[in-house]
Amino acid sequence: MTVIVREPEEADHRQWQDLFSNYQRFYRGHIPPETVDFTWQRIQDPASDMGGLVAELDGQLIGLTHFLYHDSTWNSKKSCYLEDLFVDKQARGCGAARLLIEQVEHIARESGAFRLYWHTQEYNGAARSLYDSIMPPSSFMVYRKNL
Repeated sequence: MTVIVREPEEADHRQWQDLFSNYQRFYRGHIPPETVDFTWQRIQDPASDMGGLVAELDGQLIGLTHFLYHDSTWNSKKSCYLEDLFVDKQARGCGAARLLIEQVEHIARESGAFRLYWHTQEYNGAARSLYDSIMPPSSFMVYRKNL
């Protein structure tokens, strides 16, 4: 059984939506349905600065990631922000999360980005264990205010 990482297709919409819903539940969040629909549209649009990937195992989607590009004052090239990463609880440990990150890194390099970055919550020990094996955390704290 091999995990396949690929771009999501229209036929994946329902499974993607279920994974994205579980991701929101994991972080105790709620994204309005119209925003979820808009996110799906953006990751399907090749002209968008937002991209997405899914991880598939035995014909079922088990994971997803969303990433976007933005300008920076620190470089003339774009930064790539890996905003969402989720693997279904039943499939964790199969390497899907690492493969998703590696594929985003590959895409970001190919697009000419100068930086790939992401963050997670402090209590997410399983994710932090994986992330720490990929690269050390930065010393920056994230401050955020919803408007």
